[in-house]
Amino acid sequence: MNYIELIAAVAASYLLGSIPFGLVMTRAMGLVDPRRIGSGNIGASNVLRTGSKTAAAGTVLLDGGKGLVAVLICGAVLGADAARFAAIAAFLGHLFPIWLRFRGGKGVATYLGVILALSFPAAALTCLVWLTAAALSRISSVAALVSAALAPLFIYLLSDLRTVAAVALMSALIFARHQKNIRRLLSGTEPRINLSLKRMKESD
Repeated sequence: MNYIELIAAVAASYLLGSIPFGLVMTRAMGLVDPRRIGSGNIGASNVLRTGSKTAAAGTVLLDGGKGLVAVLICGAVLGADAARFAAIAAFLGHLFPIWLRFRGGKGVATYLGVILALSFPAAALTCLVWLTAAALSRISSVAALVSAALAPLFIYLLSDLRTVAAVALMSALIFARHQKNIRRLLSGTEPRINLSLKRMKESD
């Protein structure tokens, strides 16, 4: 692998990560623009506020899938180091998409997707933590923060130190993107997961 190949891989991964699938799904289904409701975020939690569980589920799968595909392709073609750079690039693409003037989502689904490609066992544990935290707290941000906090540990136990560094960086960005959620959690005003689609508030 040379520097030109690595730069090309990083650029392609960023562009793939930049695809705003939440916006694509809502437009394709004739729903309201998620940037105009709730938190104004393009992530699945805010897409759910459009009233479509299908659109939200599709957003989760596609946002996770773009991270997964970017890492798998770069890893297969250029090796493990390129896969780590691709993971970070795809994740940053979702957070700061060029197509939306760098105003993207909070990256949880894409984060899980890249971890799945980097280490399946670590990803399985991370997803289990997310599901458990979501079930116990009924708060999506709690599930995201707890799983992001523990993912680097799972990578450390099941992968290697260079992958730990990449995942730890993305975990830090997850926390940075959830600053408002953390403040609401501390004040006791963070809304709970509401699958009934009624009276949904800002939580994504």
